[in-house]
Amino acid sequence: MPALSKPAIVFLTSLFLALHVPTAPAGADNGTGGIAFVQAPEQSSGVCAAGNPDKGFACARQKCAEGGAAAGDCLRVAWCYPAGWSVDVFMQHREGPHWHDYSCGWVSRQAALKAAEVKCDPAFADTLIECAPVMLWSPEGVEQPVE
Repeated sequence: MPALSKPAIVFLTSLFLALHVPTAPAGADNGTGGIAFVQAPEQSSGVCAAGNPDKGFACARQKCAEGGAAAGDCLRVAWCYPAGWSVDVFMQHREGPHWHDYSCGWVSRQAALKAAEVKCDPAFADTLIECAPVMLWSPEGVEQPVE
């Protein structure tokens, strides 16, 4: 069997890599993989699963505006890639202001709920009068009720 020349080896290696090595992360073809959270304080919020932050935040901002806020008031809060499990924790300060704290990228539903539990632990959140997880999202961006 004759030996292959260096250009032939380079060509065959390139061809093999082009056919067998993925060029994008898993899930990039269907437009999902990450999750974006935006919030207009005291007004509205939005959440979207997407393949990149720009698309995710644009979608989430649109949902926030559909909820009654001006699009310019819908601020970027969090982006996770990969999305993992996500949780929305409602928090209210003893002086009245309230907000939602988002945590994402968890390996399981239980881990996301444990993260919420830590956020609400009075040892770390002694200025809060209310703190509870109010919504979960699966790694695909599907809303899941907190039970």
